[in-house]
Amino acid sequence: MSVEGLPDKPHILVVDDDTRLRDLLRIFLARNGYRVTTAADAREARERLQGLDFDLMVLDLMMPGETGLELSRSLRKGKDIPILMLTAMAEPRDRIAGFEHGADDYLAKPFEARELLLRINSILRRVSTPAPAGPEPVRDEVVLGPFRFDLRRGELLRGQNRVRITEAEAGLLRALALNLGRTLSRESLARLLGGNVNARTIDVQVTRLRRKMEPDPGYPRYLQTVRGQGYRLMGE
Repeated sequence: MSVEGLPDKPHILVVDDDTRLRDLLRIFLARNGYRVTTAADAREARERLQGLDFDLMVLDLMMPGETGLELSRSLRKGKDIPILMLTAMAEPRDRIAGFEHGADDYLAKPFEARELLLRINSILRRVSTPAPAGPEPVRDEVVLGPFRFDLRRGELLRGQNRVRITEAEAGLLRALALNLGRTLSRESLARLLGGNVNARTIDVQVTRLRRKMEPDPGYPRYLQTVRGQGYRLMGE
């Protein structure tokens, strides 16, 4: 296994069964200042993840054996690594499935190399400085029944236990927490979060968050829908 790039730069894991594309991505990303490690399938990716820390994963979906969707869903149970899905599956239902399985962003093949680089940069900026533009927080945390959301760390806690949420979910929760009790439209939330986020993506992230923090996701107490307007977060 080789790791290309400077040791103080963000480390990217590229997972793709296409040898040619994998090598092209390794060379391109290394030339643009990233450290790059590659894996040909989910099994190799798991081996790399056991021995190294990564700042981001570029993940193909259609691979032999365990698919990229299955790998992403599995990693979301215990890993915090941001995931950019890179795939020939470009239909809206495929993108939605990607976000539902834990993707932070989704780019269809064929793609422009420059766009891939911009999307990677955007994800890493959100990870390193995740707070979206908006009013300054008047508190460090928001209490949501048995849960606490730490605005500065982007962590959702139940008691002393951390609840696994993705960077995208943390960004959405922070945007709502910074505007506690106020209704934000899907379009406003999409602008605050930036990147490749749209109204449908916001709906998907809200559904995922409700499953993790609402006693009854069908009748949300904290992350509420305001019909015809958007969403609001109600604390205690």
